[in-house]
Amino acid sequence: MSKHLKAPTKKQRIFMSKKGLNWENWMVERDTPQEMVIIHRHADREETLPKITKCV
Repeated sequence: MSKHLKAPTKKQRIFMSKKGLNWENWMVERDTPQEMVIIHRHADREETLPKITKCV
């Protein structure tokens, strides 16, 4: 099954850079308030980046 991948937006590129990743090598599969799931363009490797949410 093929996954629908998109190029990262500017906000997503900044988030990936802060996590120490080169955003040019990654495509976004899913972006939720809790996590971002990305796929490497060449190695077909999947990473899940957790997002920090504020507890109220």
